[in-house]
Amino acid sequence: MKPAVVLLHSSMSSKSQWLSLKAHLGDAYRFLPVDLLGYGASPFPAAADAGEDYIHTLAHEVDAVIASIAMELEPGEAFHLVGHSFGGACALHMARRMPERVLSLTLFEPVAFHLLADQHPAKVEITSVVAGIAASASDRDATRIFIDYWNRPGAFDDAPAGAQDKMIAQIAKVRLDFQALLGEPATLDDLSMLTMPSLVMAGERSPASTRLLVEQLGRSLPNASAMQTRGAHMGPITHADVVNPAIAAFLSGAEVTTD
Repeated sequence: MKPAVVLLHSSMSSKSQWLSLKAHLGDAYRFLPVDLLGYGASPFPAAADAGEDYIHTLAHEVDAVIASIAMELEPGEAFHLVGHSFGGACALHMARRMPERVLSLTLFEPVAFHLLADQHPAKVEITSVVAGIAASASDRDATRIFIDYWNRPGAFDDAPAGAQDKMIAQIAKVRLDFQALLGEPATLDDLSMLTMPSLVMAGERSPASTRLLVEQLGRSLPNASAMQTRGAHMGPITHADVVNPAIAAFLSGAEVTTD
């Protein structure tokens, strides 16, 4: 049986972001891309609309991922796990929940800022961004802050009107994503159980917050390599020609298969 690869995308994206990776890897694997809650074909968390007491967590996201892939895997079957940005933070939570089933862990700028102390420069930078989004007078202003931070100043205003509208429609889920990220109780010490081969990547032009976090993860994960690629935070999409070969090479070296 071909080894399975579970793919988790970034915020304001969908499982379709992995189409180029799937094409690059060819037919050597079984691909299980998942739409995270509120993105693509996956529903917005229903409980979030029920009242102000709802607290979104990474456990909610991972519960949905596990349910989504359950029918595609044999009972207890192990798999490779790939995550980008918010999907990378979800992948870390998922790997801690079932470390015996994760053959390898590939992370491109996982936004797992909860792992860092409050005074860490990466944590300070991202909490400032989150505060700016929360204080925004409109969803448009909040979306502008989010998009420009992860891309470049002016990126949101330069986007076509239709693309802007689509992004604005997703900012409510982005707020929940940040709630889940910053509320996650895991610490760097909790990563000691993740002994599977791991690759952690960052773009050379990414914000300091994720570059610093990737450096820390490279030191903290027991069996990890860290590398920098061309591009920025959206590298798996904008620089797939660089990111995909790196992922392919890593998966090949880490692969464990059983027939």
